[in-house]
Amino acid sequence: MKTRDKGQVDRKLDNYSGKAGVLDRKGELNARVQKVTRMELWPGAWTALLLLLLLLLSTLWFCSSSAKYFFKMAFYNGWILFLAILAIPVCAVRGRNVENMKILRLLLLHVKYLYGIRVEVRGAQHFPPTQPYVVVSNHQSSLDLLGMMEVLPDRCVPIAKRELLWAGSAGLACWLAGVIFIDRKRTGDAISVMSEVAQTLLTQDVRVWVFPEGTRNHNGSMLPFKRGAFHLAVQAQVPIVPIVMSSYQDFYCKKERRFTSGRCQVRVLPPVPTEGLTPDDVPALADRVRHSMLTIFREISTDGLGGGDCLKKPGGAGEARL
Repeated sequence: MKTRDKGQVDRKLDNYSGKAGVLDRKGELNARVQKVTRMELWPGAWTALLLLLLLLLSTLWFCSSSAKYFFKMAFYNGWILFLAILAIPVCAVRGRNVENMKILRLLLLHVKYLYGIRVEVRGAQHFPPTQPYVVVSNHQSSLDLLGMMEVLPDRCVPIAKRELLWAGSAGLACWLAGVIFIDRKRTGDAISVMSEVAQTLLTQDVRVWVFPEGTRNHNGSMLPFKRGAFHLAVQAQVPIVPIVMSSYQDFYCKKERRFTSGRCQVRVLPPVPTEGLTPDDVPALADRVRHSMLTIFREISTDGLGGGDCLKKPGGAGEARL
């Protein structure tokens, strides 16, 4: 009896084990089915989320001029950073060299077409063909880059604030292209750098591009000029080439969050000689150059090729700093 009972118990245990195995296999199968189902649902959820995001962005684009402004500026800055990434390995072959500025210029020339901005250059024949010089230009916004690349002479590099050096890929690309960085907060360092630049102008046949206003001016006129660029030209005894970009007010206004297509004229003025001038002559030289540039700025910003109503109205932004 005991042997028979033990056999029955063993058979029952085997049956229970078999059923437990079946249950385990069913549980595992159900878990796999649920996992596959979740994996199939995720692409659908991401697709729906992406479509919703695109719908939201499209609605903002067509219904909000402010949103359109921010989208355009974000793409502008992002695209420049991306182009800088492309430029870095090519420029790195030469190392830090002013000739790399040609690569940056080539990569950036098309950007104006993306925004429907037509840039017209006049007076390019005024650039001295075979000698160093200092370019001075008005400074309205980061869009100045478009006009600069349109007219940038060979072996010409901008003088920029040192903060740009830390602007990611753009900073590295600018460094490789020979851009000269100045710490404006340290006057002694800035003067020292300017002295070195004066020597570089003469020994390496380099031209430099300076924004003498020192900062961007969104008011449709020109701020008073800082005198560093003029001291540099006088110290090196090289001419000053003024360049004027017409107002962007008819297609771009940061205050109004407005950014549309439009036209800009870039005017190159005849060079201003500095031979025989001394540091004592710098204040009068800076005022004379600013006056001539402001006159041309007002002219080309109200002739239909650039500028906006604020420059045409008495007392408007165009009259603010005369």
